[in-house]
Amino acid sequence: MIRSALSLLLLALLSASTAVGQSKTATPPNKSITPTTSPGNSNTSARPKLVVGIVIDQMRYDYLYRYYEKYSSLTTGGGFRRLIEQGYNCRNNHYHYAATYTGPGHAAIYTGSAPAFNGIVGNEFYDRKLGRIMYCAEDTTVQTVGNTGSAGQMSPRNMLVTTIGDQLKLATDNRAKVIGIALKDRGSILPAGHAADGAYWFDSKDGNWITSTFYRKELPNWVQAYNSRRLPDQFMKQKWTPLLPLDQYVESTPDDQPYEASLPGDTKSVFPHEFVAVAGQSRYEVLRATPYGDQLTKEFALAALDGEQLGKDNITDLLAVSFSTPDYVGHAFGTHAVETEDEYLRLDLQLQDFFNQLDAKVGKGEWLAFLSADHGAADIPAFSRSYRIPADIKSAGEVGESVKAALAKAYGPGQWMLTYFNQQVYLNTALLAEKKIPIQEVHALIRVTLLAQRGVINVINLHDLGNTPLPENQLTMLRNVYHPNRSGDIYVMLQASWFEGRNRGTTHGTVYPYDTHVPFLIYGWGVQHGQTFHRTQIADIAPTVCALLGILEPNGCIGNPVEDALK
Repeated sequence: MIRSALSLLLLALLSASTAVGQSKTATPPNKSITPTTSPGNSNTSARPKLVVGIVIDQMRYDYLYRYYEKYSSLTTGGGFRRLIEQGYNCRNNHYHYAATYTGPGHAAIYTGSAPAFNGIVGNEFYDRKLGRIMYCAEDTTVQTVGNTGSAGQMSPRNMLVTTIGDQLKLATDNRAKVIGIALKDRGSILPAGHAADGAYWFDSKDGNWITSTFYRKELPNWVQAYNSRRLPDQFMKQKWTPLLPLDQYVESTPDDQPYEASLPGDTKSVFPHEFVAVAGQSRYEVLRATPYGDQLTKEFALAALDGEQLGKDNITDLLAVSFSTPDYVGHAFGTHAVETEDEYLRLDLQLQDFFNQLDAKVGKGEWLAFLSADHGAADIPAFSRSYRIPADIKSAGEVGESVKAALAKAYGPGQWMLTYFNQQVYLNTALLAEKKIPIQEVHALIRVTLLAQRGVINVINLHDLGNTPLPENQLTMLRNVYHPNRSGDIYVMLQASWFEGRNRGTTHGTVYPYDTHVPFLIYGWGVQHGQTFHRTQIADIAPTVCALLGILEPNGCIGNPVEDALK
C-alpha cells in the first residue's frame, strides 16, 4: 500500500512538472512576461509597434542637466524631460573607443560594435587596400535618387556588420519596416543598415531630401510630396532669433565671444542670424547650422511615419532619426554659447511635438524610444583658459610635417608616411618591410620627435598596445578603434583640452570624457523608470533594444543589455 501510494504521488509530481514545462515551452519568451505599466507605457501588445532611435549629433551629457529647468515640462508632453522623468537614464554612459566622430558614433550605437569590427574608424579614413582616403558612406557603384547630383552616391557597404534594423528585418522575414533619416548622409545610412527600406538625407544644393539606388530607383510619393512643400525656401526667408530674452541665458557666456565662428553671411557671431546665400557654397547649407535644420528633420520624420505607415500593425518597425544641427551649431559656437543653449531649447520643443504625435499616431505605450549622441565636444580652448584651465590649439599640419621630416632625415628620401589622419600616422609598411625597418624602430623615432612638441602627451604604437603604459580604460578604447586595413600605425595623443586645426569654434575626436560621455536614455514600451550611475557603454544600446524586442543582437555586438532598464 505504501509503495502504491508513493508511486501515485511520484506520478502526480511528474505530471505536474511536465505540465509546467509544456506551458513554458508553448508561450513565446516575449509573451511570458508582461511588464507592469508606468507613465507612457501601457504595454498593450507583445512587442512595441515602433522603435524610434534618436541620435543628437554632438550632445554632451551635461546638456541634459545644464538646461534642464528650461526644457518643456510633462504638462505639455515633454521632450528631454519626458525621457528623463519617465524613462531609464544611464548617467555614466561613455564611448568605448578612441575615434569619437559622427560616422563611428552612429555605427556603434546601432551595431553595438566597435570600429575594430564594424570598420567605421572615422568619418574618413585611409583605406590601405585602395590606397586612398575613403569616406565612411561612400559608394561609387550607386547613383543619386531625387536629383541629378552626386550627393546620393552613398550606401552602408563600408560598414562590415549588421545593425538593430538588419536584425529586425531578419527576425520578421523582412516584414518590419526600417527607415533612416538625417540631414547628414552618414547619420541616416549607418543607423538604417544594409537591409533597410530606405535612408534619406538632405541635399543642400537644391533643398531636397534624397536617397540612393542602393535602396530604391525612385523617391516614394510621400518624399516627393514633402519636397514639394519647399520648407527650406520658407526658412531661408526667416531669421534665427533667440527663443528667450538674452539676459535669461545665464547658463551660457554673453553673446559675441571672439573665439566663436560665424554663420555664412554673418558679419558677427551674434543674434539675430540672417540667412544669406554665399558664393561657392550650396544655397541651403546655412540651414544645417540653425534650429530650422531640426524642424526640417522632425517634419520629414513625421512624413515618413505617415507615408510608410510605421507602427500601424503588430510587426515592430524602426525609425532611426538623427538630429544633425547641434553638431553644426556646436562646431561654430562652442559648448557654452547662447546659440548652443538656444539650439537645445528649440530642439527640446521639436522632440516634444514629435513624441506627442507618436502618442497620437502609434498609441501611448505602444512605442519604444532611445536617445544618445554620436560624440561630445571639447570646450573652446580660449574659453577654458579664461578659467585658467590648460588648453590650446595645435596646427593641423604640425604633426604630419614633423613626422615626414624625421623619417626622411633617418632613412633618406621616400614616402615613408602615407598620411596623418584622425590623430593617426599611417606608415608605408610595404616600404618599411622592403627596407627591413621594423615598426618598433620607427615608432621610437616618431615618439622622440613628437613628445618634444607642445601639447603631445603620448605617442602610441597601435601594433603593440599590450606593452603600452596607459590606463586600462584608454588602452581598451585604442584596441576597440584599431582595424588593420583602415587604421593608422601610430596614435598621437594630445593633452586634455587640446585639439587640432580650429582657431574658432570647437571639435571632438579624443578619448577624454568631454568627447566620450554622452546620454543614453530609453523610454516607453517595456522600460523600467529609473537611473544608474554604473558605467555603461555605447555598445550596450543595441543589445538592450534587441533584448526588449526578443531578437538576436547585431552580429558584431560586443555590449550587454542594461538589465535594470528592462521590466
